[in-house]
Order: sequence, then C-alpha cells, then structure tokens
Amino acid sequence: MDFYAVALLLGLAFVPLALGIYLSAKVFNIPDITTDGSFTLGAAGFAVFILKPINPIFATLLVLPLGALAGAITGIIHTKLKVNALLSGILVMTALYSVNLLMMERSNIPLIGTGSIFEQVNNSNYLSINMLKAITIVVIITALLIWLLHTDFGLTMRAAGNNENMIEAQGVNPNKIKIIGLAISNALVALSGCLVTQLQGFADINMGIGIVIAGLASVMMGEAMSNRFKRSSILMPVLMVVFAAILFRLFIAFILAQGIEQVYVKLFTAALVLLFLSVSKLNFIKK
Repeated sequence: MDFYAVALLLGLAFVPLALGIYLSAKVFNIPDITTDGSFTLGAAGFAVFILKPINPIFATLLVLPLGALAGAITGIIHTKLKVNALLSGILVMTALYSVNLLMMERSNIPLIGTGSIFEQVNNSNYLSINMLKAITIVVIITALLIWLLHTDFGLTMRAAGNNENMIEAQGVNPNKIKIIGLAISNALVALSGCLVTQLQGFADINMGIGIVIAGLASVMMGEAMSNRFKRSSILMPVLMVVFAAILFRLFIAFILAQGIEQVYVKLFTAALVLLFLSVSKLNFIKK
C-alpha cells in the first residue's frame, strides 16, 4: 500500500503541472512547450535556493517568479515578435536547458538531508504528514485558480482564448492577457517541478523532458470526464483535471507494479493521451 500511497503523493505534486497546462492549452488554446523547461527550472531553482541555505517555504515560493518569467518570455516572443506559439515555446524551452544547467552547475543535485517542506523518509508518519501538506497545497492552488477564472480578469482570459477579435473590439489588449496567462501557467509548472524535487530528493537536468505529455494526459482525461457534467461552469473542468492528475500517477504506479519496465512508461503515457483524445473527439462518454 505504501507504493500506491507514494504514487498518490506524487500525483498531488503533479497537480500544479496539470493546472498550468490546462490554463495554456484549454483557456488560451496555446500549445505551450515551455513547460518542459519551466518544470526543470522550478526543480533547479529550489535546489540552488535550498543549498544557500534558504528556508524551504521561501525557496518554494521563489520558484514561482522564475516560472512566470519563462512563461512571460514565451508570451512576448509569440505576441510581440509574431512567432508561432508552438515555436516560441520550443525556443524558450531550448534556452532554459542551458539556463538550468548554468544554475545547477552540474546535471544532478542530490538533496537528501537538506531542507524541505515535506518530512524525511525516516519519520514513521511521513506519508500521512506529507499527504496532508500536499493536499493543503493542492486545495489552495485549485481554489485560487478557480477564483481567478471567475474574476473579471479571469473572464477576460477565457474570452481571449475563445474569441480574440471580440476582446480586442472591447478595448482590451489580447497580447497582454496572453503574456500574463502564460506567466501564470508556467509559474504553476515550476511549482510542480519544485514539489516533485522535494519528494524525490534530487534535481536533475533531464527531469522535465516530455513532462508536457504527462500534463496533457491529465488535461485530456479531465476534459473527457467533465464532459458528463454541465460545461457552463469552469469549476467542474478544473476539478476533473485535478482528479485526473492524481489518477494518472496511480495508473503509472499500476503499470510499474505489473513488472513493466520503466522504459515503456512514456509509451503507455502517449497511448493514454491518444485514447482520451479519441474519446473526447468522438464523444463516446458524453450523455
């Protein structure tokens, strides 16, 4: 049971990643590949901060502006330089690989024995304590995002994703909204990388490679499940993305528990995304 409990804990740490990708992919309809770099940026930033040393809570909060800056740069390249959104994300993601490596000064930083907002493994009650902390973080982030999307600014973000021309006709600059939205999205992704690093006890330069697919899987699963409910409210889609992010990690844990080698995990992840994309498009599970 501890195996699945750890998977559940890891799933909670991946919730901000899923919410960040939901914001960029579903609210703004932007395929933001920056996430592969900003996820590692959050991990690398925390590793550097905690070794200073800086208080773990403060170090965790400091990764938010790092991720926001990465997302804002992608938004500026896309909106100001008129570069395709996908290519803008790829450019920033590529640049972040070097930035992360320069920050870390090596490819891997072990963090066992350093500060963390989570309890160390040698504590007999570490799972329950860490679970409570992770749930608290997820509840706060989810509540803040739902609140934001219901504010006037959040409604403007949602409108900008649906009809950019209409927003511009109302005197709102859609480019500014996109930049802010991508900044928020990547701040959440960086936070996820930071939380995963604290749980795993190390930061690695390659830990963000392909992470966008894991987040996209959660978004697609959440969208497929939320199709069974009324779509007039943003509440259900967001909650379903949170649930799907946790369910996806449990699915990965189940695959590994069957003795399937780690090398096949990304293959199963891609297949799962394809499955839910097909389900969503063909409306198999709609009422």
